[in-house]
Amino acid sequence: MDKIYYLASCDTCRKIIKSLPKDHNLKFHDIKQDPITVAELEQMRELSGSYEALFSKKAQLYKSMDLKNKSLTEDDYKKYILEHYTFLSRPVFIIKDKIYIGNTQQNMHQVMLAFANV
Repeated sequence: MDKIYYLASCDTCRKIIKSLPKDHNLKFHDIKQDPITVAELEQMRELSGSYEALFSKKAQLYKSMDLKNKSLTEDDYKKYILEHYTFLSRPVFIIKDKIYIGNTQQNMHQVMLAFANV
């Protein structure tokens, strides 16, 4: 089943969800209410190629923990994403075993194309 990992309290995520085609068949996963599991994160990593691709460097915690001045490994990215939902770049769509990470205009265009081809 196609899925979206999002944050219900995020205005950008809510706006994106409202813009989705009405006939989509997505399973919604609010990462704050229902933290992602190791298995879910590993599936995302398999599809994206790395934990770093899933990691949000825009997160407030990233700045407050001064992580930009540390040399983070893949294990670090995984650990931080599992420790706190804010480190997952949002939203993450998995549509037909393809992953779309983040809210860039180009990424959202690709998501809409994926829905058109479903």
